[in-house]
Amino acid sequence: MTQPLVLVCAGGTGGHLFPAEALSVALAARGCTVDLVTDERAEKYGRAFPARATHIVSSATIGSKNPLDLARAAWRLGGGYLSSRGLMRRLRPVAVVGFGGYPTLPPMFAATQVGVPTIIHDQNAVMGRANRQLSTRVTAIATSFPGVLDGNPTLAAKATFTGNPVRPMVIEAAATPYDAPRADGPFRLCVFGGSQGARVMSEIVPPALEQVDPALRARLTVVQQARAEDRAAVEAAYSRLGVMAEVAPFFVDLPARIAAAHLVIGRSGASTVAELSVIGRPSILVPLPHALDQDQLMNAATLASAGAATVVKQADFTPDWLAGELTRLLADPTPLAAAAAAARAQGHADAADRLADLVVKTAGLAA
Repeated sequence: MTQPLVLVCAGGTGGHLFPAEALSVALAARGCTVDLVTDERAEKYGRAFPARATHIVSSATIGSKNPLDLARAAWRLGGGYLSSRGLMRRLRPVAVVGFGGYPTLPPMFAATQVGVPTIIHDQNAVMGRANRQLSTRVTAIATSFPGVLDGNPTLAAKATFTGNPVRPMVIEAAATPYDAPRADGPFRLCVFGGSQGARVMSEIVPPALEQVDPALRARLTVVQQARAEDRAAVEAAYSRLGVMAEVAPFFVDLPARIAAAHLVIGRSGASTVAELSVIGRPSILVPLPHALDQDQLMNAATLASAGAATVVKQADFTPDWLAGELTRLLADPTPLAAAAAAARAQGHADAADRLADLVVKTAGLAA
């Protein structure tokens, strides 16, 4: 008997691909075959996606108001739509699931046009622009935070709160209990800026550690994601300070490194917030500034309001400020255990299963 095929569509960044991976694993456990539809950026994903096949579809981000740029974007999106129509006819999926990002627009629009059941999942505390464009057309909507669509009764009527699916390696990392630091013991920092890296972490964290008292600094070890062009400077700074550090542009096993940390410093993308919550680790979060939807600020606020994170605007994220925070926590790390527990209480480790159940139901498959 042929297994039913589900097309999973995601933009080529970790924030979109990570929950798509988690859903794919959960669907496979339910007897479904999964194909991935994405863009060229997925090649930098860092590991093999658990799909039977990957289909690259032409797409473009609609950000510029320049007429020529808009025309080019429309041309690429139109080409992606036509090729997606061909995919629907050839593959005949039982459902198509979109995880946001402009690369999902062509296949999701095509699916709605040919009558395939469609589901969008939004990872953030405020719905993204691509998903907003699709929301009135799709069959069902899944949200990572409760109440996201309460202001729109029409959309809320077809919305289900599932949480944000996390990868199997996150579930494995969550089995590691928080090792609360002692005032005189080692202190492990994990620093990263999302799947694409963040220059601000390379510019701020090493100078901050330089301002920490040497006796306290000697207790620190650091795992830090840095862009390839920043890596040498960051490594040199830590070497000069005598701080044990592992620096790389990308860590495939980042969830395990989060689990090993006493404190995480990072952005507040949806996957980061979900993984910090499921694993249960305290954090200092620096939301991406100037975002049109302020999605990272909203994501971070959910952890801050629970007592799980300290949120700081990038303009205030200075070496002086961070050195003060680290000095305080190194001298008295007691608050970190409570913050770790608060983060864990916000986690939804079963989100992938809940979303998979919604997909199976929407597709009209037997449970």
